[in-house]
Amino acid sequence: MKRLVLVITVFALALTLAAPAVAGNDMAVKLDKELRKAFQMGHWQVKASQVAQWIKEGKKHFQIVDVRPDIKMYKAGHIPGAIYIRYNDILMPQNLKKLPRDKMLILVCVTGQTQNLPVLALRVLGYDAWTMSMGHAAWIKDYFGGKIMQGAIYGASQGNYPLVR
Repeated sequence: MKRLVLVITVFALALTLAAPAVAGNDMAVKLDKELRKAFQMGHWQVKASQVAQWIKEGKKHFQIVDVRPDIKMYKAGHIPGAIYIRYNDILMPQNLKKLPRDKMLILVCVTGQTQNLPVLALRVLGYDAWTMSMGHAAWIKDYFGGKIMQGAIYGASQGNYPLVR
């Protein structure tokens, strides 16, 4: 009897320890399934010119979500109709409630990089999440984000690191 209790206890412990791995695998499967759609869907990016056209035409099928890291940037100027939720706060339950599930979400940051961080998670959660290619740098003429990108490109072009061919 003691041996049976020990076997059951060990089995229960093994299941408990394995549960996070199984749950993690389920999440990996969901993420993989969605990520595999990225290429055929243009990596979930729309151009600033397309967004501007939709705004001009009064289209209502989308919601701009300004995800820049500082609300001061949003208050200094944002895309018409945009709501503000910082990119690293967007998955908080109270913020998810602000996001419409029946519209295309277009995430926009300074240069188009940090807006990409939450897009896959939002898609797996059932949102039609997209990003605006190049972020506000593509929206605002002479925006500092464009200057940041130019500096980054120049800095990157100075590298001469080894390649394996």
